[in-house]
Amino acid sequence: MSDSELAFMTLTDVAEAIAKGDCSSVEVTQHLLDRIERHDGKLGSYALVMAESALREARAADLAIARGEPLKPLHGVPVAVKDLCDATGVPTRAGMPRIRKDAPNAEADSTVVKRLRGAGAVLLGKLQLTEGAVAVHHPDIQVPLNPHNADYWSGASSSGSGAATVAGLCYGSLGSDTGGSIRFPSFANGATGLKQTWGRVSRAGVFPLSWSLDHVGPIMRSAADCAAMLGAIAGSDPDDPTALSVPVPDYQAELSQGVKGLRVGLDENFACTNVEPLVVAAMQDALKILDEAGADIVPVNFPDTSGVVDAWFPLCTAEAAAVHRDEFEKRASDFGPGLTSLVETGLATSGTEYALAHNLRQEFRGRVNRLFSGVDIVLAPAFMHQNPTVEAFSTFGERDTDWPELLRFTAPFDLSGTPTLSLPCGFNEDGAPYGFQLLAGNLNESLLTRAGHVYQQHTDFHCQQPKDYQ
Repeated sequence: MSDSELAFMTLTDVAEAIAKGDCSSVEVTQHLLDRIERHDGKLGSYALVMAESALREARAADLAIARGEPLKPLHGVPVAVKDLCDATGVPTRAGMPRIRKDAPNAEADSTVVKRLRGAGAVLLGKLQLTEGAVAVHHPDIQVPLNPHNADYWSGASSSGSGAATVAGLCYGSLGSDTGGSIRFPSFANGATGLKQTWGRVSRAGVFPLSWSLDHVGPIMRSAADCAAMLGAIAGSDPDDPTALSVPVPDYQAELSQGVKGLRVGLDENFACTNVEPLVVAAMQDALKILDEAGADIVPVNFPDTSGVVDAWFPLCTAEAAAVHRDEFEKRASDFGPGLTSLVETGLATSGTEYALAHNLRQEFRGRVNRLFSGVDIVLAPAFMHQNPTVEAFSTFGERDTDWPELLRFTAPFDLSGTPTLSLPCGFNEDGAPYGFQLLAGNLNESLLTRAGHVYQQHTDFHCQQPKDYQ
């Protein structure tokens, strides 16, 4: 098996190969560590590589196989997590190189890391992110590159997760999404990302940006891999009272059910107005694929999102200010410009502004929930434009329309808690990816991974390997 073939296997395929003895966990773990050593100095996707402990975990996985012990779902598969997630024995710096420079080693795993390890996965390390998971990287941090074209944006804030997954430096990763940061790096880098229902995955031991908006979820190479990863991390948690106490389906097993009979819609007024024609065309192609696979295409009138993005700001900024208030009062000069602006905005937000935003959020959530009583899946863009270049994004925020345009199709579904799946659907003339997303009702992640899997069985955008990392 060539370097490229081994590195770019899907998570589910490498799990099967290890289980069958076609390769060992130590072999694939060392292979990815070698690739990280070779490529990540340029790519900048890892905040911390945990080579010693990863190889120790891989040896334990191989020993369990040799002893004939029952295999776990992700047995011996190397993965990585965004550096918001605590992992025993190493610090969590959250993209804050000055404020958290001397952060203590975590005394316990976050729940998601504990569950990944419980599912047999090997933890390669912690992945780089924007400062505090806001939109902008701290000036002291090497910004992760887009593996397909370094002149293009790599997404925020889970940029390292998207880049490492697509560049073949892990078989899958965890990101977080507060305003779009699972979907943006998936869209930008050509990954498949799942923002699950709020509360479906525990946030215990995950450094917060906004308590009521944060989601933790998979950034993978396929919808099937998202199903496998979500199955490993989802579920109730006594350490997080907001984690939902509902059964976790077998997402992988349900992939085979396909989309026959599912009600699928596209509201062209909502999803196509002022959206790049190539994104619109890709969504229409996807609708045709799902139609031919047996889905019932139904008319959809999406709830009005006017004001919903505006409501995101007082909620996110006020909660972020509460997270960082004590450190900001003592060490404001050690914060980068992006997080400084967010915290200052939050400190200036009134209780009345927060209450009005919360009320609008609740009303929007109710309208979205009612919509999904009559449709199973809705298609929408992840971003209204093609992926911006790094140069274009360097001036982000100078126009009053920048934030509303960026968050138009992502932030509303953090407010509503609606599960979404981001899928790659094409490449522009410079070889930079773009994508769209599927939406479903709360706790219907299985519908999303089923539909995404059908789409990816008829397309190969998710299989494209970045040429500089083959």
